[in-house]
Amino acid sequence: MRFLTAASLLMVAASAFGDKPITITLLHSNDLHAHMEATRIKGADFGGYARQATIIKRARLTEPNVLLLSGGDTFQGTMFFNTYVGLADLAFMNQVHYNAMAVGNHEFDRGPKTLGNFIAHANFPVLSANLDVSGEPALRKRIHASAVITVGGEKFGVVGATTPTVTNISSPGPTVKLKDLHDSVQTEVDALRKQGIHKIFLVTHIGYLEDQALVKTLHGVSAVVGGHSHTPLGTPDLPGWPKSQGEYPTVVKNADGFDVPIVQSWEWGKVFGHITLEFDANGHVTKWSNAKAIVVDASIPEDPSVKAMVASFKKPILALESKPVGKASVEIPKESASGGDSAMADVIADAMLAATAKMGAQAAFINSGGVRGGLEPGNITYGNLLSIEPFGNTLVVLDLSGAELTAAIEEGIGTGGQLNPSSGTSYTFDKSQPAGSRVTDIVVAGSPLDPTKTYHVTLLNFTANGGDAHAILKAAAGKRLETGLIDLDGLIDYVKANSPLKPSSSDRVRPLHR
Repeated sequence: MRFLTAASLLMVAASAFGDKPITITLLHSNDLHAHMEATRIKGADFGGYARQATIIKRARLTEPNVLLLSGGDTFQGTMFFNTYVGLADLAFMNQVHYNAMAVGNHEFDRGPKTLGNFIAHANFPVLSANLDVSGEPALRKRIHASAVITVGGEKFGVVGATTPTVTNISSPGPTVKLKDLHDSVQTEVDALRKQGIHKIFLVTHIGYLEDQALVKTLHGVSAVVGGHSHTPLGTPDLPGWPKSQGEYPTVVKNADGFDVPIVQSWEWGKVFGHITLEFDANGHVTKWSNAKAIVVDASIPEDPSVKAMVASFKKPILALESKPVGKASVEIPKESASGGDSAMADVIADAMLAATAKMGAQAAFINSGGVRGGLEPGNITYGNLLSIEPFGNTLVVLDLSGAELTAAIEEGIGTGGQLNPSSGTSYTFDKSQPAGSRVTDIVVAGSPLDPTKTYHVTLLNFTANGGDAHAILKAAAGKRLETGLIDLDGLIDYVKANSPLKPSSSDRVRPLHR
């Protein structure tokens, strides 16, 4: 594949195409995951579409040339998605006039037809340069590699990208193919520049570190709006919040040697991205200011029209969502401070084992990505639990040799699909060791692991079928018992039987040398 060189691109006079310097206000979100309402953290509310709408409308009234972009994963995560499969979120996005959105992996969770229906009703382009959807009727001519958007009289190119792991972590099906990430993005950037469009955004769903690595190899890219890794950038140190993992914006040089600001806004709309960018006529960002991850808290009033819209969508699900299931005596966080198993992962794994013990299961493992939230102290409702396990996975009891189980745990440490075990099962890992030697001290159901013994292990069907890059689990030749039990139903039963929940730190997964 042949590309225009950086030198040849820079030789084209921008003035010949009418390009002019311009200042814009970039607003952006990512990984909203159907969180139409605010999320409660340590007794305070953060996020919600009604407050985000206020931020957007204020910016359009007071700041020049606003561009509003989404880094993807609008789908999945609350009862709003389970009820409306993305169309309620789309109503909001259409109302506040998003300009473009990247295709996230969770956009495929209900298959191509659901995503195709979402795009068919969107008033903005949905983008991914590295997805080949030519063989999928529901998406053909709907997902585009790029779009051209006019802001303040100037044309901006926006190129989309989706994580190459999408086939492992979602359900795009056999008709959606992947193209090389770098080549497909660079080809589209070059095509835009051939048209005389030099101000080019990437809107990606590949992850914070991956964005930085990709930009360094690309010519002609001006700025990046990212998603997928749920990375907090420039966020304040608030109770219950993770620490910021980088600067907002994070700036790297592209292959031409020009600074490229990369932004991302954590998750669930708890912060909203805002930055003023000054472009020269050649499409380079020469200055940025007013850069902030806006904390979407109660100090921001709710937009009345969006608040009413959310309330309308909420009516059919209120009764079910508020139905009490049990209580939590303490906070049960989603994340682990140490990098080991979190309290919420422990509860879910124990629930999976309890649901399948009568079928012979000896241990259960939940992948880290399958834990979508935590619990505050107090009442636990059906809606709380659905937001934690929203995917409708079923439970599979898989027979694995001790050697296979060891290799699967090792694989999870290497790929990021960490397997968190049920009570009585534990292990230690050290990422500084070479592959194949990172996991030690494995105990299964109270006894040291025997490499020659067969273990009956409960997993989500997603993980057992190779999700989160678990190739060893997918290839395992042992017996597979497809229980048909829904993960959420097992969690509900467990909470009812063990309320009030009060999980203790068990150190089931013990990391060394983080």
